[in-house]
Amino acid sequence: MGSTRNQSDPVCSKKRVDRAGNNFRDGKENEEDAEVLQKWRYSHRQVLNTFQTLLRNRAKRADGKIVIAQRHKRKSTIVDKLRRLPRMKLSQMNDIAGCRLIFENMEALYKFRKSLHNSRPRLRHDLKNDPDKYDYIKSPKDDGYRGVHDVYSYNANSRHGGLLIEVQYRTLVQHSWATAVEVMGFVTDKELKFGRGDEKLLEVFRFASEVLARTFEDEKSCLGHLSDNEIVEGFDKLNSEIGFDRKLRLLDVIQAEVSERKNMILMFEDGERRLFKWSFPSVPKALEKLVELERKNPGKNIVFVRADKGEDLRIAFKNYFSDTDDFIEKIFQGRSVLSSRFTESDLGAWARLPSMEPEEISPQTVEHATGDESFTWTGRDGSELRKYLEA
Repeated sequence: MGSTRNQSDPVCSKKRVDRAGNNFRDGKENEEDAEVLQKWRYSHRQVLNTFQTLLRNRAKRADGKIVIAQRHKRKSTIVDKLRRLPRMKLSQMNDIAGCRLIFENMEALYKFRKSLHNSRPRLRHDLKNDPDKYDYIKSPKDDGYRGVHDVYSYNANSRHGGLLIEVQYRTLVQHSWATAVEVMGFVTDKELKFGRGDEKLLEVFRFASEVLARTFEDEKSCLGHLSDNEIVEGFDKLNSEIGFDRKLRLLDVIQAEVSERKNMILMFEDGERRLFKWSFPSVPKALEKLVELERKNPGKNIVFVRADKGEDLRIAFKNYFSDTDDFIEKIFQGRSVLSSRFTESDLGAWARLPSMEPEEISPQTVEHATGDESFTWTGRDGSELRKYLEA
């Protein structure tokens, strides 16, 4: 198959790369096409290493903690994207290689990104997009995804010149939502992040995104036209119908010990919800193992990642550890906050109701206070909505 070093060299022309991509899209690929795709993926290694070093050096001078990790796009994900986007050329796919940066808050995110943009004369590598083009915080995706992406072209006098890399920025809150979507996609065997799967599950994640955006970051997401009351009621209704919180809590939190080595391969076993991991002292050794695993386990979720510390890797790629605790905690905290924002106009005569525990409120008390035959009560502590009278 050739050495790992050869695999990291873009020996094929872009025309040949695009032909291989078209063959994969049409389901007509052969062994040579597979070899071309593999070499094209691994040719981005030098670009990844350069950008990760650059980003880490800048992060050391920034305020607050920034988690940085890198990854190669999985072969199965590349093929899926080619099939979802018929006009996409493999040579122009801009997220085959990526660096992910996770910030404590949006202020830190935008400050770091602005400093990176302002350093472009010294950076040498070219930013390919307008600043707002992939800003999914200012313009959230319809599915609820929030974050910011930039695409850079590797500008160097080498065989890697012109290769593209994606730099992805998220806050911890945005990252908790995105990884919860991936975890649920793993265990349901559906690509939820690509809009495939149970409609109600996709919808509850949209409501969850809105809850997190409003309560933790004072922003709006994909359901910005709805009131706080409507967001809580919509989330609660879907949660009740599909048992969303129970689905999340039933996921096994894998307590795998993460090696302190920087180069790791992670494989998530869907059916058994188990994590397999391999760690390596060098990139070439990791890539050799990745080739072997992908050949023996077609269709499995396998990813090669790098991070300075084991804990950074766990944070940046927590979807591979089925770790939804942070998301669960945040979503129900946020729901409680939205509930407490209801005004008297939202809840009729809420302010005139006596202060008492939920079980103490009788239908007679509610009807007397509101003059209505139906009432949906939300506890001041954010407890579940209760209907004391049928509408």
